[in-house]
Amino acid sequence: MTNSTLRSLVLSTALIGLFGAAPAFADGEVNIYSGRHYDVDEQLYSKFEDETGITVNLIEGKEDELIERMKAEGQNSPADLFITADAGRLWRADDAGLLQGVDSDVLNERLPAHLRHPDGHWFGMSTRARVIFYDKDSVDNPPQTYAALADPQYKGMVCIRTSSNIYNLSLMGAYIAHHGEEAAKEWAQGLKDNLARDPQGGDTDQLKGIVSGECKIAVANTYYFARGIAGTVEGLSEGIEKIGIVFPDQDGDGTHVNISGVGMTAHAPNPENALKFMEYLTSDEAQSFFANGNNEYPAVEGIEASSAVESLGDFKHDELNLSALGENQTRAQEIFNEVGFK
Repeated sequence: MTNSTLRSLVLSTALIGLFGAAPAFADGEVNIYSGRHYDVDEQLYSKFEDETGITVNLIEGKEDELIERMKAEGQNSPADLFITADAGRLWRADDAGLLQGVDSDVLNERLPAHLRHPDGHWFGMSTRARVIFYDKDSVDNPPQTYAALADPQYKGMVCIRTSSNIYNLSLMGAYIAHHGEEAAKEWAQGLKDNLARDPQGGDTDQLKGIVSGECKIAVANTYYFARGIAGTVEGLSEGIEKIGIVFPDQDGDGTHVNISGVGMTAHAPNPENALKFMEYLTSDEAQSFFANGNNEYPAVEGIEASSAVESLGDFKHDELNLSALGENQTRAQEIFNEVGFK
């Protein structure tokens, strides 16, 4: 039995009789609902336990399923913390009343303002960029901005995930914030017109499409490409040298970034321990574990990323507060739907 399985069993046992009286929890615990599924997180939890004596109880699952679970559990939920990838999902949890504000000098000082909810409802602990990739053998002038992805010169060349994908909704949310709804709709139409195929698969599939020749240009998160550089992705790593990378909008707002982040739940039974864990995540050691486990960038400045991530080079970040991604999420999907973007 793995440590992860044992942690899940411990917390699952505590959920028995959940909808009766609120379960009692020991002072030395913190209960985490996490959408992250990386082996390195186990090391992070173990180090936190060793340093604090606080036991970490873990439930892993898909983010939207965990949100629905917390809704159903209501005030009796054992969850202290919700960890997920993408600010849009943190916004969904917060919009459902599942998160509470946290005031911490440590978090406020260690994390940049645009990676924090204005009222402390969530905090970004690592970042990734959503960038443009291209076939170096056939594309001499790759798009340098997100807007350029809609330029007719790239007709039939672009591969990207479906419009309902949370990463694309967040990108569109940022586009709306910077350019307005009318320009965003024109962009969505142009992007749709330039597709090489119907949206399908995950980010890795878009990159594999460049290797196979089906796609000339692709939009994906940096960590998927970094995995290919590390030599761990069949169908991508062997053709990785064929792919070029562009960090868009370097002369404008900067490249769109998103987060893996954490929020304290509205009914956290162990709020003090939860805050200790949140603050621990900003330590130099934890930042390395949290970010490098998924080939992301540490959120705290001055901490090195993995060698694969560092090899991508430096870039100017868009410093739009990520709360805007969630606030524009519904309109983002409506705009995609209006132009018939699948």
